[in-house]
Amino acid sequence: MKSVKIMINGLPGNVASIIGGHALQDPRIILLPHSLTGPEIQAERHTIAGRVIELIQPADRNKKMDALLKTHGDFISVDFTHPSAVNDNAKFYCKRGLPFVMGTTGGDREKLIQTVLDSGICAVIAPNMAKQIVGFQAMMEYAANTFPGIFDGYTLTVKESHQAGKADTSGTAKAMVSCFNRMGLDFLPEAIAMERDPAVQREQWGIPEAYLSGHGWHTYRLTSPDKTVVFEFQHNVNGRDIYAEGTMDAVCYLDRKLKKGERGRVFTMIDVLKT
Repeated sequence: MKSVKIMINGLPGNVASIIGGHALQDPRIILLPHSLTGPEIQAERHTIAGRVIELIQPADRNKKMDALLKTHGDFISVDFTHPSAVNDNAKFYCKRGLPFVMGTTGGDREKLIQTVLDSGICAVIAPNMAKQIVGFQAMMEYAANTFPGIFDGYTLTVKESHQAGKADTSGTAKAMVSCFNRMGLDFLPEAIAMERDPAVQREQWGIPEAYLSGHGWHTYRLTSPDKTVVFEFQHNVNGRDIYAEGTMDAVCYLDRKLKKGERGRVFTMIDVLKT
């Protein structure tokens, strides 16, 4: 298999940096030494495992991208930036003919998908790149589609904890709420309880100190009307390696689709898992 060239955008962010480290160790991947970054970043370079990465400001990205395409040829963009940049970045990728993997949550997701469908490129778009959690979501999707209304009358509470730097509510939690809604539970995504305070995470949740800066703990609790029955689903992730592994698989999946001539399509991590 020929190695896939990728550009990871969102450096020097923690998630993008960890994924970059995995990319450097993955024989399937060639990591390009460039990254689109945010306007608040003052540094011009970022180093991952000794590899120097040029950081490209939004004001320079059009000119820089022209040069990169001439130098490197076709490549896949991997986006782990900021929720506020999701739609603008997708528009930029599509306009430039850059297939991409979008791991950033937030933004207008319907607009995001439509932007790709209206273009001539393909993308993998997923609120969660962790394959095992995506598989768990698929099980819940199956239950929602096969047993609609099974939890009629039950009440739902959802709480999620992520590092303080995560600006938005978990996209995975929102997707899970959608499944539970179809199972008969009346619950709005706005009711998801977010925790971003390290002191509370440490003392009340019991999250290890080493992972306060990078974790994702979710609990979904369903209670019967008379409170005699309780179902609880929980997935706790410490660190970010699990997301990097799924992202590399998503990149290779997208590359295979592009080589088969696919254009103007949106794929999910479920598609990736089925291969």
